[in-house]
Amino acid sequence: MTSPRLRALIFDVDGTLANTEHAHRAAFNEAFAEAGLDWHWDVPLYTRLLEVSGGKERITHYWRETRGDIRAIDAGALADTVQHIHDHKTAGYERRVQEGSVQLRPGVLKLIESAFNEGLHLAIATTTSPVNIVALLRSAIGPAWSSYFQVIEDASTAPHKKPHPQVYLQTLQRLRLPPAECLAFEDSANGLKAARAARLATVVTPNAFTAHHDFAGALRILPSLQGTTIADLRSWHAAAQTQ
Repeated sequence: MTSPRLRALIFDVDGTLANTEHAHRAAFNEAFAEAGLDWHWDVPLYTRLLEVSGGKERITHYWRETRGDIRAIDAGALADTVQHIHDHKTAGYERRVQEGSVQLRPGVLKLIESAFNEGLHLAIATTTSPVNIVALLRSAIGPAWSSYFQVIEDASTAPHKKPHPQVYLQTLQRLRLPPAECLAFEDSANGLKAARAARLATVVTPNAFTAHHDFAGALRILPSLQGTTIADLRSWHAAAQTQ
């Protein structure tokens, strides 16, 4: 019986393609100040809050933790407040990206270009918002960035956040490929759980915010994608089929 061959690479965005979290944290704090809140997310606190996937979900979670009046607030009013904060945060993040505060992680662009040139399908499976993806990849790759990716699934198309596998299941459905023919790339435990729940072999590149996570079940754990080749991926993928 012939083993499945590698046909697609599926990438998470925040923390995987780029170390975005410092820019996100600064943008959150700016948005809190603009909204008149006395919140300040320092690095240890933000590291813990990253266990909650999704910016609006993170804000709501922290509100629930620190302000016991959340149930007394009209649901619509709360949703509007959270949306306002998140809109301001998104604008602040986009400005920071445009100012050059965020770059792709080492080895990412070379691997994407190599995969594209070798005819592999490329996809994005993230729970971040579309505007964040556009801001980052337009800045890092150029105006034609989307031509690299056959499928993009994000917070607008997959409302269930990681570790729920929805974003990966929808990506596979749109690629029209079985998980055995794909590799996922993640940086966090929630991302790994989502990918593995979709039966995807997963390469993990932790960062400063996720280095303490449990990555049991990952195909490979690497400090970055620097020096990683398509030949490496094919070899690791083939080995995964025998496990």
